[in-house]
Amino acid sequence: MAKTPIDHLLKPVSRFIHQEFTGGIVLFVSVIVAIIWANSPARESYLHLWETNLSVGFNNMAFDKPLHIWINDGLMALFFFVIGLELKREFMAGELSSVKKATLPMVAAVGGMLVPALIYVSINGGLPSAGGWGIPMATDIAFSLALLSLAGNRIPPSVKVFLSALAVADDLGAVLVIAFFYTANIAFFPLVIAGGVLMLMIIGNLLGIRHTAFYLILGIVVWGGFLMSGVHATIAGVLVAFTIPARPKIDEDEFLRDARCYADEFEVALRQDGSLISQEQLGALEKIKQLSLDAETPLQKIENILHPWVAFIIMPLFALANSGMVIGNDFFSSLVNPVSLGIMFGLVCGKFIGVFSFTWLMVKMKMASLPLNAKWMHICGIAILAGIGFTMSLFITGLAFAQDTFVTQAKYGILVASFFAGAIGLVVLRRIK
Repeated sequence: MAKTPIDHLLKPVSRFIHQEFTGGIVLFVSVIVAIIWANSPARESYLHLWETNLSVGFNNMAFDKPLHIWINDGLMALFFFVIGLELKREFMAGELSSVKKATLPMVAAVGGMLVPALIYVSINGGLPSAGGWGIPMATDIAFSLALLSLAGNRIPPSVKVFLSALAVADDLGAVLVIAFFYTANIAFFPLVIAGGVLMLMIIGNLLGIRHTAFYLILGIVVWGGFLMSGVHATIAGVLVAFTIPARPKIDEDEFLRDARCYADEFEVALRQDGSLISQEQLGALEKIKQLSLDAETPLQKIENILHPWVAFIIMPLFALANSGMVIGNDFFSSLVNPVSLGIMFGLVCGKFIGVFSFTWLMVKMKMASLPLNAKWMHICGIAILAGIGFTMSLFITGLAFAQDTFVTQAKYGILVASFFAGAIGLVVLRRIK
């Protein structure tokens, strides 16, 4: 059966959702392992492992930090780098590439960030914990897409695309919140150096430099500059991603024309006896190989390479290091505090109210239309699933709070809220006829 244009449009989305589904399962397993480990007789080994110092340096210069800092400030910069690549791809040729496409998920994401933050502030206003308002604003794309996939074939592909675009827009909002509200004590000289190197990367892009090593080396310098400046180093990952070239060196017509020419060249070349190919055939193959590289965009190539590493190693490792919490007999009574309540009500109630109401307003005002074949119950389920704020919420917790008590309370709230949002959202979606 011939493929329709919509099949070609949804193929990369389906591949992305499948990876997120599998990554969500691995992430879930990491959370369970962390909780069991932290509540087992070996809990001391869990705590001490992440405090183990790891030193990297040469001569008298060394970067000596605990393992959890390497994960949260180092490996998570790669996580944000991939988010930046995804954002740039979506803005250039995806679900955020035009005003018409981007309006509904972007507005829904704004509602899903504003309402939870307001609910948190209404509970924590005037308290030392008020700075945690950014925690319930985030949506975990891996967990939410994994649970959406479990809802079965009754979910239209357009609804999955809508959740993907919503989560990507939500990531953009979270990055901006981290950049503007969770950065303090800025050292301007390292920031100026990092900014200069970023400009060099942009110029390299404009000049047509496509070697990944160029962007890798300079990207590490930018990361180091941000790390020393006080601006959270993960922001460097997003900014570096936006400098990566996103256009191929040759267009499709040129690729097809030259590929046919080199294929003909390979076919008519002199054959060699045995299994080996001739020198002329080898030359034709090398031309095809270079042609293929010229037809690739560095952005998509890097994203395809890094995404499995982020989904199956970095995010699970982050979850393993940050979600271990002691759950005692007083667990549920421990949830009765402003931080946990603000996060739980913000994620479970605030996300639903914000995403659903902003979507409803846009449709009723005829400024946007529902995704193809979607019902309002689909939007209801999506709005509930958006309350799964796990990875990004945990990350913002580390930036918002220095007090261990607040961090623990926040983790309790995130865990419970994400569980209820996921369970309720899945039930709602599976009951749609």
